[in-house]
Amino acid sequence: LRKEGGRALPAAQRAERARLPATDSGDWADADSGGAHWGWAGKGPPCAPPIYACCAAAPPPPPKPPPAAAPAAPSKAPPSGERERRVPMTRMRQKIAERLKGAQETCALLTTFNEVDMSVLMALRAKHKEAFEKKHGVKLGFMSAFVRASVLALQEQPAVNASIDGTDIVYRNFVDISIAVSSPKGLVVPVLRGCESMSFADVEKEIQRLGKLAQTGQLALEDMVGGTFTITNGGVFGSLMSTPIVNPPQSAVLGMHGIVQRPVAVDGQVVIRPMMYIALTYDHRLIDGREAVTALKRIKEVVEDPHRFLLDVWGLRVVARQDQA
Repeated sequence: LRKEGGRALPAAQRAERARLPATDSGDWADADSGGAHWGWAGKGPPCAPPIYACCAAAPPPPPKPPPAAAPAAPSKAPPSGERERRVPMTRMRQKIAERLKGAQETCALLTTFNEVDMSVLMALRAKHKEAFEKKHGVKLGFMSAFVRASVLALQEQPAVNASIDGTDIVYRNFVDISIAVSSPKGLVVPVLRGCESMSFADVEKEIQRLGKLAQTGQLALEDMVGGTFTITNGGVFGSLMSTPIVNPPQSAVLGMHGIVQRPVAVDGQVVIRPMMYIALTYDHRLIDGREAVTALKRIKEVVEDPHRFLLDVWGLRVVARQDQA
């Protein structure tokens, strides 16, 4: 043992003291704490440093800051070039716009609706379409049935086939039906002339001929003037119901629509049938509601039972009005 301050120090403490750095006054101390942590400060006997203080590891390094978030990708800039373009209206589009707007401003337009069960006509077409095409060289569609049914309805209700000219009403003894056709240049309405004397095959052939002219832009002006009634079929584009606009100087237009399987009541039973909504828009200045509804109902009855054409039993009923005298 070695004496210091009146006390003998153990050999272990002497060895530890020799290892530690000395202060300017010769006292041993913790160099980092200035002697106040566990070393001797010059008063009283020195005490031995605890074992864990001597052997403690260095403090862990401060945690690294989290990596900076990547900057958000800039939003895509709009494509270069103009975002809109202005083109002049074609003369045909200007004429269409002028006539249709004129119809709304001049005519007292009203639309009545009905629905057609297409079951019988579809079955008839499916059964005879191959023989029909083989004999006539053209496919059998639904338009021929609606044209023939319209002819019958217009003959029974002459006001629907008439037009207003000044203060006069012009009744026609012929039926020229305009068929609305979509062409690359817009909507065109070539005319089927003399429909009252046409057969199903005649109607389909003429529609095919005019359709080809419309798609190739070869329709002449005389092909599109002089109609007395119009049929438009929005069903080819998926339309379920619409209110077509009259094409002046005509007084009425028939709108066909898509065929949809729907539940209907037949003889007290709910059955699924292929149904089509049909609409008749008419000029109420000339055509009364009774005449318009009766004409549309007649078209429905004939299309639902096309066998009447074969048997010639559709029962023509010409309705005369006092203003025809």
